Amino acid sequence: MVDSSLVPAISARSAVLSLLLALHPPSLSTREIIAAMELFGISEPTTRVALTRMVAAGDLIRDESSYTLSERLLHRQRDVEPPVQRRWRGTWELAIVTTSGRSAADRTALRREMQRQRVAELREGVWTRPANLRREWPQRLLQVSTCFEARPTSDSAALAARLWDLDGWAAAGRAFVEALDETTDEPSRFRTMVAAVRHLQSDPLLPAELLPTDWPVEALSVRYADYRSWVGNLGRNR
Repeated sequence: MVDSSLVPAISARSAVLSLLLALHPPSLSTREIIAAMELFGISEPTTRVALTRMVAAGDLIRDESSYTLSERLLHRQRDVEPPVQRRWRGTWELAIVTTSGRSAADRTALRREMQRQRVAELREGVWTRPANLRREWPQRLLQVSTCFEARPTSDSAALAARLWDLDGWAAAGRAFVEALDETTDEPSRFRTMVAAVRHLQSDPLLPAELLPTDWPVEALSVRYADYRSWVGNLGRNR
């Protein structure tokens, strides 16, 4: 039995998306999806209802007897792959929102985008992180802010620990590794891995100098790579 506080219940929609996100290209036939979902403990009627709703919602594109991720979710698949890290020279990226009068919806959308970019909010409208990633600022941010690099006068490790709950992230990561190693039935293993992948996507990707000892991201990433290889062959082998 998996820990429900660590591994929440997963909907049929999330299960189908997790399966397709592991594939390149992200496309399977109806028969292949149903077979995989049954292995994960989701019945055929439930899967068929989920597929119909996902097509209607624009999550999937149906082509004859196959389903493929929509363009919108193809972007999400690319987001699963973390940005490449570069040598850190002690500077931090800094973005200060300078446009006033933005709506609550715009502020919420920007906050979600910055979280996907692994950037933390130092205070309202001020976003920062170590400058160790090879990626561009999101266009949504560039339209409303001024961005530059700076070197904090305070200790960077202390600043990182204030912006991210590093000890909490590491504890959860180690719990996922332990759960994946101990779980034997496929439905529980699948749900645990889906939750573990979400946790991996929240890794702040900090320079090694700023991380606590025994950071579990490598161990968790190895298990995710094994999972992707297994799931990637699952549907087509049934």
